[in-house]
Amino acid sequence: MTQLTHFDTAGQAHMVDVGDKASTHRVAVATGTITMEPATFALVRDGNAKKGDVLGIARVAAIMATKRTADLIPLCHPIGLTKVSVDYELDEAGSRITCTVRTETRGQTGVEMEALTGVQVALLTIYDMCKAVDRGMVMGGVRLLEKHGGKSGDWVAAT
Repeated sequence: MTQLTHFDTAGQAHMVDVGDKASTHRVAVATGTITMEPATFALVRDGNAKKGDVLGIARVAAIMATKRTADLIPLCHPIGLTKVSVDYELDEAGSRITCTVRTETRGQTGVEMEALTGVQVALLTIYDMCKAVDRGMVMGGVRLLEKHGGKSGDWVAAT
């Protein structure tokens, strides 16, 4: 197992020095789900939620969150994102929505945390917009699907 990079030799937390790393095209893809009651799912799917377009607002929230990740995660580097995309897959049989966020940059450190943060905030936004009719929604399965670029190269999650 490799050493945890956010601790120095004395065991103190520190921000990793990426100054000597090569600037490369970096991509990360993360996903997560929210499961809800069938009636709640129908409101979201049909765009009839009282607060408006749930998925559209959650998409904007996810994009905003990716750009603010360094403000939320203490040792993350601020990153100039070059692209963020947010996609949804609606599973009517399971009353489940899957959110997938893809982040990209050209820089010295990866964008995994940005993609993961975007997914979490999208799911939280869906919850917030629907909680008046369904407080039992369950968020889960948030994980990194793939990352590309940098010294460590490509990584793709096992299915």
